[in-house]
Amino acid sequence: MGINAGWYAGELRRELAARSRLWARRRPHVESYGGQPVVVFSPEVALDEDGLGEGPPASARHGNFFDGSYVAMARQPEWMRRFDKIHAQGRALPRHESGRRWRELDSSMSSDALLMNVFCAPGVVEAPSVRRALGIEGDVQPKFGWKARVRLLPGPKGKPRVDRTEVDMRWGGLLVEAKLTESDFQTRAARVVESYRDFDAVFDRERLPRVELRETRRRSAVEFAEEFTQEWEEPASDDSVAREFQQGLLVQARAAEPFEPAYAGYQLIRNVLAAYAEGCSFCVLHDARRPDLREQWFAVMAAVKTAEMRTRCMVMTWQELAGLLPEPLKEFLDWKYGIVTPGRVASLSDEFGRTDQIE
Repeated sequence: MGINAGWYAGELRRELAARSRLWARRRPHVESYGGQPVVVFSPEVALDEDGLGEGPPASARHGNFFDGSYVAMARQPEWMRRFDKIHAQGRALPRHESGRRWRELDSSMSSDALLMNVFCAPGVVEAPSVRRALGIEGDVQPKFGWKARVRLLPGPKGKPRVDRTEVDMRWGGLLVEAKLTESDFQTRAARVVESYRDFDAVFDRERLPRVELRETRRRSAVEFAEEFTQEWEEPASDDSVAREFQQGLLVQARAAEPFEPAYAGYQLIRNVLAAYAEGCSFCVLHDARRPDLREQWFAVMAAVKTAEMRTRCMVMTWQELAGLLPEPLKEFLDWKYGIVTPGRVASLSDEFGRTDQIE
């Protein structure tokens, strides 16, 4: 699965980009610069009864959000604070006409936006079927961007240390990591991961997926001038031999670089440790079109030591969750994201080279 991870992510980005272009018609938006543009939406001005700006929250709209979800967000200052996060690739986007800086939640590829589209929508948090599926008890509201306090090994002189890990959502006793088009769950050096206090209590480190991180930059062939002949040679029409030689130098340089042992799936490891510390369950929400992410999660979950902790680790696809949601929200997820309940096909789109349906 790891070999195809980039392919799965790329195909999903391509589909979402095409759907977003259709969805963006008659909605304020821009497209990023570059060969594979991403649609980014902007909020629409809320109008009052006279058709002027600064109207009530009930009239608020945003092209990247289900109307009911965005209205609910506008009424909850804590939820709206998620818009404070500036878009990391803002420089690759055209300047907004108002001077407003682009936010992460404006992007059509944002997994956080998808998460809030679902769990801020009216009727979802109260739905018994959703609560049963995710094991939610009590009258609690979701918290987005919740800051965990995961204990680290003591610092110098035994000083306590914590990692203020940000979890995508906490809903009662459940922590959620949401994924959409991200390529993986990140990688971190072993010395960083092993600095968590409960690491060995929760995980069998020998069973966790390992990778190697190169410590130095990749050098180009021109930095190895002594490897090239310094005699005059007749130019050749076929440069394949020279290219092969140059590639060999790059491989040689790469192999000579020192590396540092690391763990794959760092976000998963960190969030399982947060769930362990808080006595919570942990669920990965991902798209069914990303089986690579599911396999990465299973590889980390297999390294959890105790059966009790493994039973608190869950996985669910957006498609499975869609079957439990209100019909208007289902329709939104279908058209904008291509997310439909298992066994169904997503709605029509001529952008995909088909005339009626896409699988």
